[in-house]
Amino acid sequence: MNLNLTGHHVEITPALRDYVNLKLDRVVRHFDHVTSTHVILSVDKLQQKAEVTLHVKGKDIHADATDIDLYAAIDQLADKLDRQIVKHKEKISTHHRDKQVDISNPTNTP
Repeated sequence: MNLNLTGHHVEITPALRDYVNLKLDRVVRHFDHVTSTHVILSVDKLQQKAEVTLHVKGKDIHADATDIDLYAAIDQLADKLDRQIVKHKEKISTHHRDKQVDISNPTNTP
């Protein structure tokens, strides 16, 4: 997985980089077909914002979260992204399963 981490009005410290890597590893455990990841961490007065765009085969998944604390925003972002990845994975597996349905037997009973 190619990780691109950008900071707007915030310095990306090694601790922040490690924390983002730790949180995104959870997403990769659910779905290992992630090709690249672009994370933007930004500060606007009292609001800390974290955004991510995951590039997977055939789709880009975007999530963002805003909080007073940047680490809390990253946590919320990871939770949102995790839900989206699980949903995407279920869609793919359900879609492939639908292609294998026997047309001559609409109830799929043997």
